[in-house]
Amino acid sequence: MKRRAANALLVAIALAGVACKNTGASPEVPTWHKRPNWALGVESRRVLTAENSVHGEDYERGRPELDVKRNRIFVGTADRALYALRAEDLSTIWRFQTLSYVQCEPLYEPDENVVYFGSNDGALYKIGADHGDLVWRFSTNAEIARRPLLSGGTLYVTNSNDTIVAVDPGTGELRWTQHRTPAYGMEIAGYAGVSAQGGRVYTSFSDGRVFAFDAADGRERWSADLSAEAEAQGPDIPKYLDADATPLPVDTSQGTLVMAASYAGGVYALDAATGARVWASEKAKGVVELSLWDEPEHPSRDGGPAIPRRRMLLAASGTTGLWAIDVDDGRVLWRRSLPEGGVSAPVAAAGAVLLSTTRYGLFLISPVDGKVIDGIDTGTGFAQTPAAHGRRAFVMTNGGALLGIHLDAPRAR
Repeated sequence: MKRRAANALLVAIALAGVACKNTGASPEVPTWHKRPNWALGVESRRVLTAENSVHGEDYERGRPELDVKRNRIFVGTADRALYALRAEDLSTIWRFQTLSYVQCEPLYEPDENVVYFGSNDGALYKIGADHGDLVWRFSTNAEIARRPLLSGGTLYVTNSNDTIVAVDPGTGELRWTQHRTPAYGMEIAGYAGVSAQGGRVYTSFSDGRVFAFDAADGRERWSADLSAEAEAQGPDIPKYLDADATPLPVDTSQGTLVMAASYAGGVYALDAATGARVWASEKAKGVVELSLWDEPEHPSRDGGPAIPRRRMLLAASGTTGLWAIDVDDGRVLWRRSLPEGGVSAPVAAAGAVLLSTTRYGLFLISPVDGKVIDGIDTGTGFAQTPAAHGRRAFVMTNGGALLGIHLDAPRAR
């Protein structure tokens, strides 16, 4: 563990929102070298990716999937495989080989005890969770890197060719599909996944449009053009039109809203029934990941009145940082500036927020005000989103090492 590097990088993040703004300090030249809290610790490590199988891929993406009941981890790698591992020591249970990189977050389905996942070979796989035996393989003809969604007896997935596919989970047969022509030259790397609620499925495409489709037959219910919203903000045509964040339906005081993000235009809340814009947070640009922070009402630590329920939208951007936004009206609750670079989806972990960065390691952040609690740097960075349960988290470095992390966030004590 490169502690001095970790210290420096952690303070860079911690000071970026204040020191850089007020004093001109550079995030890459921090003013002091002291971690504010030793809340993160590596308790297990295993180099998983076979170097002789990796060609032309410098990142480990996706996210581990946790089977808490059976103490298993499912994780894809750049050596073209999906692994099933024992959580206690990271030893291998089985390894399933595909034709290309596996950078998709798997979906574990406990009732049937199977795993669904996609590969860069363009296929969607269903395999048995105990032994890694193939049940079926469905080709979508383009890279699959977003997590599949099982909802209402149908399996949904998106691919890099701006296509959403609905599949029978039992047979692997196609139920319906929708495709849009990609916005070639007007998109950055990445694309949205799929979400579902109330008989509709939601996704976004590289041309900046958000769609609601009927979950049963794929009919279009509505679409919202976020690229037009971005173009209306100024005289210059945006360089990128992408809406790469997976739309997120959220029940709010104004009814069910679909949270969506345009790379150039900001974060939007759309009416789930019509697609009409309810509010916008236009300063939150470059957002590629959205997640909901939902803390239930709980007793106060000092014996005072109960702390009311708190919900906020966390929006992650490699250019403008991490944003906490009120889901009811779009107010910015706080923002944490990050040194420019890739950033993962924010994950709830031990009462705090855990996220990884491609250049500056893994960070634990307070959901109250966005301040950094702790950070770890391995020297290789992280492109993968962490997976957390209780006080444990798992994430793979870009060097191909899977880490088991112990969390001791102050808010969880």
